[in-house]
Amino acid sequence: MNARTVLALVVAGWASPALPQGFAGLGSEAEGFAIPQRGYQLDFPADHGPHPDFRIEWWYLTANLEGGDGRDYGVQWTLFRSALAPGDGAGWQSPQIWMAHAAVTAPDQHLFAERIARGGIGQAGVTAQPFAAWIDSWQMASSQDGLENLKLTAAGETFSYDLQLTASGPLVLHGEDGYSVKSASGQASYYYSQPHYEVTGTVSFPEGAVEVTGHGWLDREWSSQPLAEDQSGWDWFSLSFESGAKLMGFVLRGDSGDFTSGTWISADGTAEPLEPGTFQAEPLEYSEVQGRRIPTRWSARLPEKAVSVEVQALNPQSWMGTTFSYWEGPVTVTGSHSGTGYLEMTGYE
Repeated sequence: MNARTVLALVVAGWASPALPQGFAGLGSEAEGFAIPQRGYQLDFPADHGPHPDFRIEWWYLTANLEGGDGRDYGVQWTLFRSALAPGDGAGWQSPQIWMAHAAVTAPDQHLFAERIARGGIGQAGVTAQPFAAWIDSWQMASSQDGLENLKLTAAGETFSYDLQLTASGPLVLHGEDGYSVKSASGQASYYYSQPHYEVTGTVSFPEGAVEVTGHGWLDREWSSQPLAEDQSGWDWFSLSFESGAKLMGFVLRGDSGDFTSGTWISADGTAEPLEPGTFQAEPLEYSEVQGRRIPTRWSARLPEKAVSVEVQALNPQSWMGTTFSYWEGPVTVTGSHSGTGYLEMTGYE
């Protein structure tokens, strides 16, 4: 959320004990920070860059890949920005905290790494013109102002990847021209995606490097209070069908009931926002993952588009054991539509 992950807010809790801990903290009051407003027109390439007056933001890339060895793989690259206070500053006066996650997934392996940095000292950041997002040596960058062509690199102790991404379709604005509502009480974010990347490159595991090709999906989202006070976790789906159509759907779980929404993306890139409740997702099978009971096979339905599919984790053990942990990994899709995608699940403590 792609929904998508807003872990960066929680990092801010290290320096500010008043901020609540855990995913439920994303529903806390955001006094002093900017709040998304209906009617704002997203402005590119400027909005590819950071928005320091908002409390949380992320640049989130996932990719479904096939290796030259015939096996399926997944890659995640995420950079989160979280603000202790609105605005920015030079050096250690900057109130911005940066955190990044990288992962590679195979049917029998899931390897991940984490990086954390303070803003203002050059260790991490994002520029819009030309576009570049980085933390330490991890980079997602272009020689241009837009997101059409990107080079993506990251490395952990036991893995690395070096990928080239080329967009074959338009940006997609979610919700009302990028204003994405997240609860019945009206919490919202600004949210857009580039879900049309063709990907080539190399993924390296402990046993060696694999040449890969496939497709990628980049999510961009920023807000200051994206969840309602009673919402504590979500299940986010990005599904790419063999027909060329795509579906982004999310379930936000709360004490007063689930809130679901999403976007249908036609093969030509045309986006149709979904009314709350029209996207439906139910767990079909659970796995024991790091001492937790996690749903790793789902039923997903969108009746208005005749979508009724099963979504199955490529590797049920795709647990991100990072500072604030969650499940994230590639999935296969069967049923009325066939394809691949990514699934993110938070709040399963």
